[in-house]
Parts: sequence; structure tokens; C-alpha cells
Amino acid sequence: MQMSHVFHHPLCCKLLLSRFAKNAPILSSLTNCVSQQAYRHRIHSSALPQFCQKGASASLLSTLHGHRYVSPINSCTTRHNSNEASSDTHKVQLTSERFPQLKRNDSYGRLNEADIEYFVKLLPGRVVSDEDELEGANTDWMYLARGSSKLMLKPKTTQEVSEILAYCNSRCLAVTPQGGNTGLVGGSVPVFDEIVLSTSLMNDIIHLDKASGILVCQAGCILESLSTYLEDHDLIMPLDLGAKGSCQIGGNISTNAGGLRLLRYGSLRGNVLGIEAVLADGTIIDCLSTLRKDNTGYDLKNLFIGSEGTLGVVTAVSIQCPPKPKAVNLAFLGCSSYENVLATYSECKNNCAEILSAFEMMDLQSMKFVTTNLGLSNPLGECPFYVVVETSGSDAQHDEEKLNKFLEVVMEQQYVMDGTIATEPSKIYALWQLRERINESMMKSGVVYKYDISLPLDVYYDVVIETRQRLGDNVLGVVGYGHIGDGNLHLNAVAPTLNKTVSDLLEPFVYEWTAKHKGSISAEHGLGFNKRNYIYYSKSDAAVELMALMKAKMDPKCILNPYKTIPVCKPASKQ
Repeated sequence: MQMSHVFHHPLCCKLLLSRFAKNAPILSSLTNCVSQQAYRHRIHSSALPQFCQKGASASLLSTLHGHRYVSPINSCTTRHNSNEASSDTHKVQLTSERFPQLKRNDSYGRLNEADIEYFVKLLPGRVVSDEDELEGANTDWMYLARGSSKLMLKPKTTQEVSEILAYCNSRCLAVTPQGGNTGLVGGSVPVFDEIVLSTSLMNDIIHLDKASGILVCQAGCILESLSTYLEDHDLIMPLDLGAKGSCQIGGNISTNAGGLRLLRYGSLRGNVLGIEAVLADGTIIDCLSTLRKDNTGYDLKNLFIGSEGTLGVVTAVSIQCPPKPKAVNLAFLGCSSYENVLATYSECKNNCAEILSAFEMMDLQSMKFVTTNLGLSNPLGECPFYVVVETSGSDAQHDEEKLNKFLEVVMEQQYVMDGTIATEPSKIYALWQLRERINESMMKSGVVYKYDISLPLDVYYDVVIETRQRLGDNVLGVVGYGHIGDGNLHLNAVAPTLNKTVSDLLEPFVYEWTAKHKGSISAEHGLGFNKRNYIYYSKSDAAVELMALMKAKMDPKCILNPYKTIPVCKPASKQ
């Protein structure tokens, strides 16, 4: 087996730690990048490695896992506060102008002075009508969708949310619930002039049962703040996202957010024990159970998980939080083929099942964007595929032995071409940057067409190959990376500008290909506004009709997050 930087076993883990000295350019490039952006970001950074602290953006640096999404207008700018106006948002075309065939529902009321007076009395000092402040709430994280709301409301309690919705329902005023506004499918911003209902001030931690690890909190708690709070009690949140410095737990639940910890701890549907939500007419649904077992009737909380604010506004949550790992290791590996990536994953499960917390894949095209556009250093030689393996457990010696055994096997079988490992937090963080900043690196080259799909692992990468062949020279590159552990692929095509030829080549091709191979067109981002009409590629007509019936029953006037999730019309091929 030929390796440019071969593992040396059986003590490969210890020996390879010395190799990380070669990764200094990663740390240097990262520090330079964040120091240039420090003035833009204002989020707590106490949990970061020391080398990242000075002049760094906390929300840029706060995450070891997930995705980092940046503005396609200015790739050095990342949205972190939906209530802050950006100097770039004036360049974003109104969604209503971008899709002129979509008309505002005439049954919705128009905001008047009497409405504003009511809200000002209900929420003194928490009604926003300033155009500049509203700009951030009107514009989505990706700077691709922009509404024209004239009013944002900031309740602090469930009762205030109830009174707001009861009033809006009586007046037939459409409402867009909004958490951290970090969504990627246009689901968290208005399409027309819907009132924005922000949960940003609903940020109280209600209770933590230290014995059981069950946390109860309001929906507006920022994910990173919850993580920091739990770490003091030797617990962690069961999910971790790249946007955790801004995203809110209520929004995470409403979109059924995934992230890298899903492989270890499962989805939110399994970790959320209870939910409090408010229906469109103001009815408060109190299902805020802290019981792990409750088999009394329908599991109503799951109606709200993943419903994207279309069935009700989540106001509080109880969630099971796992113990904080005492030992974390990361292996960054190179593979010669996708088949070897799968073989490596299989061996990893066989040897490290009980401590495996992440298994990520990125292709060579991903690495080239990261190294070329961001100046990060590839710690390995050039490999067709790269794998990130993270383990977390309670016994460092035990975990090291398990990892050593796994590495011995994959080397002997020649599944792995090259590799390096890290156990120190700062070095683990730096290696994760190669995976997490792929999206940022692509944005520097132009417009990124993003697809978040789930596929069986045997065909997981085939769609990348076929898309690359289909687009040819029409794009700068086609990139595939994602969560091998749960079958979630992030397929991306990079073009200099928005291009109808590229759009037509991609859609509905990607959705048809995904449906043909029994996949899902939305693995973790939801449907929102962007994908609502493509739901039929993943759900049957009968299933969609049942969803529409549920929507009609729970929100008869359709005031909650209109034009989202439930399709306006079927795709032509499906009619």
C-alpha cells in the first residue's frame, strides 16, 4: 500500500499527533479570516479554544459541527442576527418580484393603525416598525428571499403569543413565526407583508433535572446558550449545528433540524419529550411533558416537530440531554474511492459503534474549494475522498484502543490512503473547519445551487457524478459532501451567477433522480417556500392531502406561515 503520510500502528494514534504540527497554516488562516470579520458578529465565545478568542466572531467560530452558511452576495459576511439590518440586503430581490406568478391571498387583512395600537398596548416597547430594523427579519439567511413585512412583534410569554394569534386570526392577518432566521429554504421570512412574530425574547431556561438530564426552556433560547449552560452541568444538547450561535431551539424543533450529532443521539423526534405550542386561534396546547414514557393517545408533539410553523407556534420545549463526553478524538482520513469510504464506515461501526459520534464525507472538489478560496491547508495528500471520524466517550484509554483497532483494520485492508488524528480541542476544531467551511468557500466563487437530499448509501455519490456530467462546463464545479452516518448528502453546483440554463438542467432532474432511488428531497432543511411544490417527489398524493386536511383543521384561515410547506400547486409532471 502506497501512502505519502502512512499511519504507523499499533501506536498510530499517539504517533500521528505529532503530524498536526504541519497544520499550523490552518490555524493561521482561520485566525486571519475571523479577525477580518470580527466587527460583524456579536455572540458569546467563551467555549472556544484559546487560539480563536482574540478578535474572533463567536458565532463564526462557535461550532465544531454542522454547516456554515454565508451570504451569496458577500461571501465574507455571515448572517447572525435576523433583527439586524445588513448593508447588503437592499440587493436582494423581493420574493414577490422574483415569483410574479405567486399572488398575495386576497382573504388576508391589511395592517392598519388600529392593529398597531392593539399590539403596542399588548407589547409595550416590543413592537418593531422601523424599516431598517425590519430588513434583517425580512431577508433570509442565504440572501435569496425577501419579504415586505411592516411589523415585527416580540412577545416574552406564551400568553402574549396566544393573544397575538387570537387577534390576528380574528382580523385574518397572516403571521410568519421567526426564531433565529437561519433557515435555508425561505421558510422563516415573509413572502409578502405577513407580520413577523419573533420568539427572540422568549429565552428563559425554565428547569433542568440534573439527575435525568431533562431540560425545559422557552422556544427562543439560542442553541449555543443552551449548550454553554448544560456544559456547566456535564450535559450537552443532543444536536449541534453550524448556526448554533444564532438558531433557536424552537426553530430547530419546528424544522426538525439534524446536524452531526444525529448519528449518535438520533433526531429531535426522539429527544424532544414535550412541547408547548399555540394554535392559530390562540389556543394553548400544553404537552410539555418531561416523561420519557407517555402512551396516552396521539403523540401531538410530533405534529409540531418539522411543521415549520404552519400548524402552531412552539413556545416551550422539554428535551432529553445526554451526558457530556469526557474524551473526544477526531481522525481525518483520505480514501481512494467512494467504495472505500463505505468500507471504512462499515469497519468504523464494527469497531467503534458505542463511541462513534460523527462520520462525514467530503470529495476532492470540496477540498479544492476550501484550500483555494479560504487558504486552509490540506493536512493529507490529494485524495478522491476525505472522511471525518469523531469519537466521544467516557474513557480516553478505552476510546484510543478502539480507534487504534479501527485504524489498523482500514490500513491493512487499504481502505485508507492517508490520515491524521487529533485529540486536543483546538486541533480538532481546526480539522473540522475543512468540512464545515465548504459552503463558505464555494460562495466565494459565485452562486451555489444547494440540494439537501437523503439517499441509500449504495447510490449516495452517484447523483454527484451524474450531475457533474450533466452540467459540464456550465458550472465551475459540482461538489458532494455530507453525513454518511445518516445518508444525508449536500449536493452543490457552483456557477459564476444565477443562470437559467443551469437551473433548468438541475430541476427537476435532481428531484426526479432522488425519487427514482427512493430518497428524500429534503433531508434536514425542510421544505419552506423554496421546495413546497416538490413535496410530491417524496410524499404520495394521499399523504399530502392528509397534511392539507390537518392544516385546514388546525389553521382554517391559513394565517400561520402561509405559502410554505404545503404546496400551492402540483408540479406539471405530477398533475
